[in-house]
Parts: sequence; structure tokens; C-alpha cells
Amino acid sequence: MNNENTRSVKTFRLAKMAMLVAISIVLVLLIHFPLFPAAPYLEYDPADIPIFIGTFAFGPGAGVLLTVLVSVIQGTTVSASGQIWGIIMHIAATGSFAVVAGNIYQRQKTKKGAIIALAVGVLVMVAVMCLANLIITPIYTGMPRAAVAAMIPTIIFPFNLIKAGINAVVTFLLYKRISHFLHN
Repeated sequence: MNNENTRSVKTFRLAKMAMLVAISIVLVLLIHFPLFPAAPYLEYDPADIPIFIGTFAFGPGAGVLLTVLVSVIQGTTVSASGQIWGIIMHIAATGSFAVVAGNIYQRQKTKKGAIIALAVGVLVMVAVMCLANLIITPIYTGMPRAAVAAMIPTIIFPFNLIKAGINAVVTFLLYKRISHFLHN
């Protein structure tokens, strides 16, 4: 492939990744709601679905890049109330998923590989968020660490498992249907 074709492929890939970032931002703008009345600030949103799809299509590095871009844009516009802490938490959560699931799927691009990648990605994401909440939530909210620790089994763990699980299932159902567009 000559330099012009290489640039063209890279330009199209960049445009497709930008489209995924835009879709992610629109999704969080349109769809967000609390899952637990006891913690209304923990909202479900489908913003990670385009990032998960981009991770599968372009690899874990692209998934991390998508995560950072979406987190910064989302955290300074539609979800600005979370301030820098929301950006950090989103990068930790979705970035951990992108690294793990992206690497697994890159090695085994089959339906079984996708299921394994998504399942392991969800588990890693949930574990990272339990730890991140223990570290960051007391700083951000002033809540005692013991109070945050008490929320892990009843609110934080289930919330992150449900949110990541829904986004993983939707990604699984959509990816093959739209992957031809991302790869052409």
C-alpha cells in the first residue's frame, strides 16, 4: 500500500472513531437515569457501547483513546457536575474494560472470544470501580471511607455490574451487525 492509501485508511479510521465519540456523547445526553433510589447520582447511560464497539473494531489502544476523548468531552459538557472526578472515574472504568476486553478479543475474534472478552471486561471494570470508589469517592464527596466501603456490596458493586453488563450485552448484539461498516 502506498503512502496515499495508508493516509486514506488512517483518515477513514479516525473519522469512524470520531463518529463513535459523537454517538457516545449523544447517547449519554439522551439516555441517563438512576438505577438505585438510594444513590440517585449513580446513573445508567449507554455511552460505553460505542466505546466497546470501537475497542472490538480497532483494538485496545483505540478503545482507551475513545474512552479518554468521551470522558473529557462528557465530563466537561453533559456531565460536568462530576467535575474532574467523574472524568477520572470514567477513564478508570471504561479504560480498564478496553484494555482487558480489547486484548482478549484481538487474540480470539470469534463469538466465543467476544463473550469471554465482554465477560472478563465487565468483571475487571466492576472490580476497578469498587477500588476507585474507595479511593476517589471520599475525596470527591467528603464521605467517610467506611461509609463508601459499606456501599460496595449493596450499591456500588451491583450498579457497576448492571451498567457494564447491559452495555456488554448490547455491544454483543450490535457489533457483528455494524462491524462491516467500521472495517470498510
